[in-house]
Amino acid sequence: MSTQAEHRRPIGKILFARCFTGALIGVAISTLITVTVSAIYGDGYYYPVTQELIEECGGELNAVIRQTLFSLLYGAAFGGAGLVWSLDWSLLRQTLVHLFVCSVATFPIAWLMHWMAHTTAGVLTYFGIFFAIYAGIWFSLAFSARRNVEKMNQKLGSGAGPEH
Repeated sequence: MSTQAEHRRPIGKILFARCFTGALIGVAISTLITVTVSAIYGDGYYYPVTQELIEECGGELNAVIRQTLFSLLYGAAFGGAGLVWSLDWSLLRQTLVHLFVCSVATFPIAWLMHWMAHTTAGVLTYFGIFFAIYAGIWFSLAFSARRNVEKMNQKLGSGAGPEH
């Protein structure tokens, strides 16, 4: 949906739509990660959750259900936090608020799902990977946006724009 169209909708509806979409994407990404991890092990078995979560939940099905629900929340947090990008703030402020909201909302989920070792090293590794992925995505998007602006400027400079 375009940013202009979103400005005409109440903020609650926009937030709900973004969280709902993010939740679905969260489950999809979570599933893709489990398939990838299972493929990396290469022993022909599917590992949908960690052994620690299975033990904590009293069985694999309960663990998968819990992880699915938390993956919905994880995705919803990212989806809702994306609303920050439509605010009239500086890029630095948007980035810092988005990063803060995402990391505060998702760290407890990662901890509860045993996606990291429950040690200081595990937490530091989690945040290191989280920030590295975040930075990679951010720089990719910033580079893409800069390239699009340069293309628009070239079109305007070459007289390709609409005539007045």
